[in-house]
Amino acid sequence: MSLIAKVCGITHNDDARMALAAGADLIGFVRHPPSPRHCEDLESASAGIGMRGVLVAVGDDIEPMIQEAIVHGLGWVQPYLPAGVRVDALARTHAAGLNLLLPWPDSPDQQAVDADLYLWETAPSQTGVHGGSGQTHAGKFPPPGPFLLAGGLNGDNVRDRIEASTHEQRKYCRGADAASRLEASPGRKSISKVQQFVSTVHAIQL
Repeated sequence: MSLIAKVCGITHNDDARMALAAGADLIGFVRHPPSPRHCEDLESASAGIGMRGVLVAVGDDIEPMIQEAIVHGLGWVQPYLPAGVRVDALARTHAAGLNLLLPWPDSPDQQAVDADLYLWETAPSQTGVHGGSGQTHAGKFPPPGPFLLAGGLNGDNVRDRIEASTHEQRKYCRGADAASRLEASPGRKSISKVQQFVSTVHAIQL
């Protein structure tokens, strides 16, 4: 079975459909105004994407994120939440018929909480922001379960980054996520970069 390729930071529907046509398994829509990849018109951008769509949001409560994902017919929630709120995030998303992609920064001393998949990414203490920054991480503190690798990835480096991980880490790697390094301009994707990333991820054998 091929690895999962997630293309994140989609702001327009033509980019979303292009990523799907390239074979992307998950399409991420960021709903966080400070982000340069904030999707202002989610209804338009996510039209026709369905359960492969991932709502990426920052907040103190997962419930509004769940409701927004349901309204737009998306299948996943990727919530940036306070530590205490993360504990019941899986139960709440499952109760709503959704899947949970839980951000897992590469930093120590995190409480182990359940998720369908984790997003192993660069810690905010390094980047100064929630989520994508285009920066890599050291890969020292893996999630407690199956994950997508993130952090400064594109079609040129994703294979090397995954294959450089430890044997134990590769056992739990289910794919990779990329956003800023697939862009032609801020918020807009490059067809060739998306195609290269997706095809490279799908060709990796673990």
